[in-house]
Order: sequence, then C-alpha cells, then structure tokens
Amino acid sequence: MDIILLLIRIFLFAVFAVAGIGKLLDLQGSEKAVKDFGAPPDLAKTLAIALPFAEIVFAVCLLFVGTSWLGAVGALILLLTFIGGMIMQMAQGNAPDCHCFGQIHSEPVGVKSLIRNVVIAVLALVLVAQGWNNQGLGFGELPNDIAAQLFTGLAAVALLGAAVFYLKTISEQQTQIMRRIEVIELISHDSGKQVEREEAENPHEGLPIGAPFPDFELADINGKIVTFEHLLGKSKPVLFFFVSPNCAPCKALLPEFESWQNELQDKIQFVYVSNGKPEENLEKLSGEGFKQILLQKDRELADEVKARWTPTALLVNADGAIASHPAVGDAGIRALIEMIKRENFNDDLLFVTNGTPTKIGESVPEFSLPDLSGKQVTAADFQGRRTLVAFWSMTCPFCVSMMEDLRDWDAARNSDEPDLIVFSTGEPEAHEELNLKSPILLDDEFKTAEKFGMSGTPSAVLVDEKGRIVSETAVGANNIWALIGKRK
Repeated sequence: MDIILLLIRIFLFAVFAVAGIGKLLDLQGSEKAVKDFGAPPDLAKTLAIALPFAEIVFAVCLLFVGTSWLGAVGALILLLTFIGGMIMQMAQGNAPDCHCFGQIHSEPVGVKSLIRNVVIAVLALVLVAQGWNNQGLGFGELPNDIAAQLFTGLAAVALLGAAVFYLKTISEQQTQIMRRIEVIELISHDSGKQVEREEAENPHEGLPIGAPFPDFELADINGKIVTFEHLLGKSKPVLFFFVSPNCAPCKALLPEFESWQNELQDKIQFVYVSNGKPEENLEKLSGEGFKQILLQKDRELADEVKARWTPTALLVNADGAIASHPAVGDAGIRALIEMIKRENFNDDLLFVTNGTPTKIGESVPEFSLPDLSGKQVTAADFQGRRTLVAFWSMTCPFCVSMMEDLRDWDAARNSDEPDLIVFSTGEPEAHEELNLKSPILLDDEFKTAEKFGMSGTPSAVLVDEKGRIVSETAVGANNIWALIGKRK
C-alpha cells in the first residue's frame, strides 16, 4: 500500500505542477478562463496568478511525506471547486474553455474534462483519508536501485513532455505560416491588376440582427434537397459559413472549422454554403470531419444575406432570425466564434454583436402618446402581437420615397405579419394625408422614439408579443423591409 500511495503522490504532483506551470505561461488565457467561470472582473487577474501558484505549492507538498497530507487537502479543495464550477456551467448550457493545463493543453468544459477531474479528486481523497501520518513511502526509504529507476522514469517523462510541448508549438507556428502563405498566394494571383468590385458591399454590413433569414432550397453535395425549414426543425441555432472551393483562405481555415464544429456541435448546427461542383467541394473542403455542404447555383443565397465575400460566417438563432453581423475573413470569424462561446444558449434571445450598442432584449419603454384620432397608445398596446415600430419624418426624402410601398403593405398585410406603429413629428394634417391604416404617433423631437433605439429616419425596430425589442435598429428602406422578411 505504501508504494501505491507514493505513486499517487507522484501522479498528483505531476498533474498539479504541469497545470500550474501551464497557467503561468499563459496568464492572459488564465484570466479569461477565470472570468468565463463567473469570477468578478476585479478579482480575475489576482485569481489568475493565485491559482497556478497554489497548484505549484500543493504539488511540491505532495512530494514529501511530512507535507503530503496538506498538499492532498489543498489539491482536493481545488478539484472540488473546479468540479462545482464545471457542473454549474454545463447546467447553464455553457462550455467555457477550462484552461486546465494553460498553454500546454486546454479544452472546453464537457463530460470528458468533468470525469477527468473527478478521477483526480478521488486519488486526492485517498491520500486525505489515509491521514497525516500515513502518506506512503518517502523517497529516502526506497531501495537505491528502485529510487534510481523511479527518478530515471520521471526524468524521461519530463523530457518527453517537454518534447511534445515543443513539437506542438512548432506545429502550431507552421500551421499559421502555411495559412498566411496561402492567403499571400491568393492575393499574388491578382498582383499588378487593380480589381474593381463595385458589386461588393462593405463586408461589415449585412441584414439587421433580428431580421428573418431568407427561406431557401439547396442541394447538398449528395444531391439531397435541404430547406431552411428543415434546419429549423432541429431546434438549434445555425452557423452558416459562406465558402468556395476556390477560396484559399477558406481552405486554410479548414482545421479551425473542424475544431469549432467538434467543440460546439451539441449547441449549434454548422452549415457550409458553397458553389461549384460537388467533387470540387469534396476535394477542397471536406477535410477530416463530416460537413453539411449546401451548393448554390451561383451566389443566390449569399447575395440575399449580403455575404459577398468568402469566407463569411453568419449566426442564425433557433427561431430563424439573424443573430449576428456577417463575420468576414479569418480574424472576423475567429472573433465571432469567441463571442458565440460566451453566449448562454438557454436564452431565447440569442444574438451577438461586435460591441455595437443595441436595445435587443429590453422592454418597450413606458409612454403614452395620442395617435392622429386622439386615442392614447401606451406600452401595453405592444402585448400579444408582433409590431414593426417605424421612425419617420415628413421632411425626410427617403421616408417619402418608401411611403407608397409602406401604405400598400399596411393595407394588405395578413395576420401572420406584424402590426405597424409609426413615430413621427410635424403637423397632424400632413400625416393624415398619408392614409395609413396603422396609428401614427406625433412624438415631439422623437423623445420617446429615442428610447426605442431610433437611429435617424427612416429606421425601425421589431417588437415581439411580449413587448420586447427583438431587433437592432434597421436603417433605410431595404433594411426596414428585411425586418419583416420583405426583399425590395
């Protein structure tokens, strides 16, 4: 039994020493992991340093019989804290990076990492249960030949670990270099030529968050027809990647596509939208893992959602509403993935932004304004029906130019389409001539409209049946129509 206890101490020493050193080598990642587990931001930096320091101290204590019990108690407390934090995050539907071994190895919280910590905790509990005076053999009590073999083995393991870490670092650096070379080669093909792309919109613009993703029917690489309704039937958000078999940056991102898909596949559907022939896509994009690749005839779906560049990623929530801005290029996609990892997937208003202020999720502000007939409209009138809230001005030429279409839609809209309320300023007589069926509220200086998130005129937001704002502010006629699924 004494030799078994010694082996347990050595194993725990190795685990905690590697974990502590790995975290110290990546303090920035350690701080992020601590925040992701719910630590107050003000304490995150301190905890990111204190945690690996404690792990190293407990590791050293485990080496010596006289201090092993203290080391085992400390290790067990840390492990139980880790396990509790993991269970809490998994119960909330989150999968933060555990950062268990810092720069050396890390993975998202899941069943695998939870089981690993439970097994290690059981070993620490064995030492604690043995008591202070029964921690197994000390190194000085081992016969010389066994001690020599043991230290030789430990040295070999340490050298092997160092070699694996070094090779892993070199491999990652080579991967990054190859990706950059592929991008440079792609750019160099057009060297010496100035390419005009007037048809390409700003890659950071797209349909407003909260707008419905357009319906589609596309064949996959096996010829099976896939519809958007079919994807929504799985009740999971969809992360669309717009790619191309001739896109070198897309190919360079393949290993990361597969890593993200393995990490998040329980929470998100990954769908790749490409074009060209099936065999081209299989050759260039299939990689090692399964991918659902849908093929456009040209770029019809990409153009509808303004994904004019490859690679571009776009998140759609489980209700079919757009939940992010288009993320363009490798850096933009990586940033979007990191934001997605931090999201609570139990929230029925899943959306991510790049830091742009938004009113999404807020309740309609309390107000009371008369419409043109004198009837008072309040926040309570937004309950029970979806509503398009439009912000208008009689002196805005862009408002005037879309008025006829708005009036036609207002007169003909069916029960499945949202109600309409318009906030505007000016004289009542001028607004009466617009002949809208829906109420127009004259809002002096847009004091109430600004609380809805108004951003100039014409603009609009969408409010759901619960009286919550569920879109960002859509600016301009095309984006306003997009909020209600109309393509102009």
